[in-house]
Amino acid sequence: MNTEQAYNTWAPSYDTAENPTRDLEARAIRSLIPPGPYTEVIELGCGTGKNTEWLALRAERLIAVDFSAEMMQQAQQKASPNVTFQHADITKPWQFANAEAELLTCSLILEHVQDLGHIFSQAWQALRPGALFYIGELHPFKQYQGSKARFNIAEDEVFELECYVHHLSDFTENARQQGFRCLRLQEWFDKENQGETPRVVSFLFQKGS
Repeated sequence: MNTEQAYNTWAPSYDTAENPTRDLEARAIRSLIPPGPYTEVIELGCGTGKNTEWLALRAERLIAVDFSAEMMQQAQQKASPNVTFQHADITKPWQFANAEAELLTCSLILEHVQDLGHIFSQAWQALRPGALFYIGELHPFKQYQGSKARFNIAEDEVFELECYVHHLSDFTENARQQGFRCLRLQEWFDKENQGETPRVVSFLFQKGS
């Protein structure tokens, strides 16, 4: 199955299955993003809505984007009235964006995207000058050790999704080339154990004028 089909299959159990990467990234986004309020926010990879309601409380309007219809269906059951859902593939031009967003978030999906340059280019076009762009991803150090998105499709069968390794410099260099400034880069560890490999990396970029 391809990545979209995999997330559709994963959707019913995504919220309840043990997932330390999901949970740690939820802490990261809540720590890095200023409280707002924001007029318009775009959430890439809304999934089942683990961050959607938190963002909706800080936004006048929130556009929640995902390419998994089953994941979005889970999120829609929890959504506030100010959330608009868009089924879209972010590797293609972003028809859902209008250059008015004050905040763009991207959580745990870029490991499935080969071309980071396209993402940063589209993000630049989606945002107002001075707007913020948050990224939270599985740390590449974990990927070097063989970690990737995976889930149980049966009691004794694990499915691994297709993933690409993006080094820390891939994020910062693509951001620099588009004109983004890195405000924060933070690494997140399991149980605050900084003697181990970090699990999640998060960035907060700002679009220049």
